Amino acid sequence: MKLPRLYVVMLRYRVAAMVAIFMLLGAAREARLELGLRYVWAALALASSYVAATALNDLADEEIDRVNHPRDAGRPLVEGTASRTELLVLHVAALVLALLAAVPLGWRAVALIGGALVISQVYSAWPVRLSYRVAGAPVALGLAYVVIPYSVGIVAARGSLRHAQSSLIVALFLLFTARIALKDFRDREGDARYGKPTLLLRFGKGVTCGTSLAALVAADVVLALALDVRLVLLVQPFVAAIAWMLRRLWVAGEGRSEQVAIGLGARLGNGLLLCVLAWSILAGSGASPGEALALGSALAAAFLVSVAALAAEPQQVIIGYKG
Repeated sequence: MKLPRLYVVMLRYRVAAMVAIFMLLGAAREARLELGLRYVWAALALASSYVAATALNDLADEEIDRVNHPRDAGRPLVEGTASRTELLVLHVAALVLALLAAVPLGWRAVALIGGALVISQVYSAWPVRLSYRVAGAPVALGLAYVVIPYSVGIVAARGSLRHAQSSLIVALFLLFTARIALKDFRDREGDARYGKPTLLLRFGKGVTCGTSLAALVAADVVLALALDVRLVLLVQPFVAAIAWMLRRLWVAGEGRSEQVAIGLGARLGNGLLLCVLAWSILAGSGASPGEALALGSALAAAFLVSVAALAAEPQQVIIGYKG
């Protein structure tokens, strides 16, 4: 059937994986992480709410996407492999599935997923259309992709949502802001042609890179308050490397070199998140700080080496970022 295939296509797995990490962070910080059926329901609810959001956004931005993503298999409407009617049906089906999947987790999960679905509506659809608001877009996406998944993870772990009001979630939100501010580089041509106001088009490259760097530095400060000091030291190479990639982006010429810098920075951000997740899981399982540090250091080293190897294959960075 075409609908399940469309579901998989619209579940853009790199962003979906990041959302899953935020969910697992919420669960791991709450209690010992013991994966079971509740996490399957949580993952399905979040995945379906994301598919509903991407389908709606593609319907709203079809003309812009024809300029920005003319040959992107992840944009079936532009590629011609799906019609507007089919994408609308997918949006409605994914919306219903998201709410149904949240039901076994209780009313808190239903409310959270409902909130994510409302955000996707005001982000993409008229009359609000926050995607056309310079300040509104990052806030809306941060709530939908960071705060709500983290909170759903807490619910899946049967924890208290009061714990979502923590320094860690603020740091994660700021890290996401540093990342999402850079998506406008990829989309500048279509955004400019159709008059979509973005931070990059309105204020220029220097302000956009500066905003991302400020969010990164603020996130690092808050992480220092939220995490074990050994973990804070462990993630500093990631923070420094991301800052260096921002500098590369700032001095890069328009086009391919910009996407390389952004792609490498995004990968480094994923490495940082995975180190925090690994530490949280081990700590919740009763591992000693030394054991957590050993595993975290090995994971960090592997990720940093992989980024260095990827930097030697810049075309692969572009493919990864566009996915």
